[in-house]
Formats: sequence, structure tokens, C-alpha cells
Amino acid sequence: MKVLLRQDIDGIGRRGDIVDVADGYARNFLIPGGHGLPASKGIQGQAVSMRRARDLREANDRQAAEAKAKVLAGTTVQILARAGSTGRLFGSVGAAEIADATREQKGVELDRHAFSLDEPIKATGTYEVPVRLFADVATSVMVEVVAAS
Repeated sequence: MKVLLRQDIDGIGRRGDIVDVADGYARNFLIPGGHGLPASKGIQGQAVSMRRARDLREANDRQAAEAKAKVLAGTTVQILARAGSTGRLFGSVGAAEIADATREQKGVELDRHAFSLDEPIKATGTYEVPVRLFADVATSVMVEVVAAS
């Protein structure tokens, strides 16, 4: 069955695409959930306008991500954390704390999911944390964890 997607669906397609899916998947999930519309003869115009709006929104998002990347490139964000005498933290510093510090110190609003931390930071020091701002726009931020006195 051919369906016009009303939003991005992983593994199926993107908003405005007309895709061919199994009849049951379309009838039981896509159409009742509002994720898609049955593709009829007159739906081509709606598909074109949805794709045009999607492309315009992506271009604006890419420009905003590139502007954020320029601001963040080569910057250092300092985070105060309680630590023991050996430099080991009481707790850890995660992506949420880094996002908060970035917003406070650099004025750049980022989602915590943009930071690619393999595991939380558990010791004082300087760390390079990759930041993924858009599909192909990425940078890194230096995070300096300092023991609070």
C-alpha cells in the first residue's frame, strides 16, 4: 500500500515521502496513529509542499547549528564539582551538567543528547567532549572539571 508520511519514521522514510509499505502496517499503525495518509491521485501536491517545508526547515536548522558550532569551537567550559583529595569526584559530571554550564557560560542552548559522552566524568581534569549539533555538523567542547573548595 502506498502511504504519504506525515512525519519521519525510522527505517521507512521522511515527512512528505510517498512510500510503499505492507497493508497491515499502514492500516494498523501509520494511518490510525496519524503518521501517514493513504496515497491517492490528488495527494502529490500535498507531498511536494510537505517536502518543500521540510527542506526549508532543515536548511534553517543547519544554519543555526553551524552558528552554534562557530561559537563553541575551541571554547572551554568550567564545571565546579565536589572532589576528594585524590581528584576523584563525589558523584559525576554528565551531559546534563555540561549542557547547563554551556548555556550559563557561553549563552548557547544545547540539548543534553547533543553531547557524546561514553561515560560520565568521574575525576577532575580537562576533557574533550564531542558535540553533534546536526546530521553533519559537529564540534567539540573542552570541559574543565575543577574541585570546588
